[in-house]
Amino acid sequence: MYAQFRFYQKYSLQKSGVTEDFPFDDETLVMKVCNKMFVLFGSEKPLRINLKCDPVTAIGLREKFKSIIPGYHMHKKHWNTVIIDGSIPDEIILGMIDDSYELVFKGLKKSEKLTLTQTLEKRNDSRF
Repeated sequence: MYAQFRFYQKYSLQKSGVTEDFPFDDETLVMKVCNKMFVLFGSEKPLRINLKCDPVTAIGLREKFKSIIPGYHMHKKHWNTVIIDGSIPDEIILGMIDDSYELVFKGLKKSEKLTLTQTLEKRNDSRF
């Protein structure tokens, strides 16, 4: 479970402007962009991840995968809980993390988006 958690945690942290903390308790790690949540990791076994999702897509994913359920302790229309039990390919989960980040990013203020975009551009420029 720890290896899976670290894999998804590291993937989430690679996104521009992402921070992590434990705002609720010592058991729930929350990933945020500009103080807005997009990923929550629970400490249960098997690992559970809450991800923001477009409402129509959320329903489709729940119908397709038994291990995707309405978001635990979240607004059920906009959040899914993904139970990491090996039944869902990593590519799907990584795509869900991407989608969650993008949904939150789209809802940010224009100034916040600009700051994040500039930070990303500086990071990319420094690689060359």
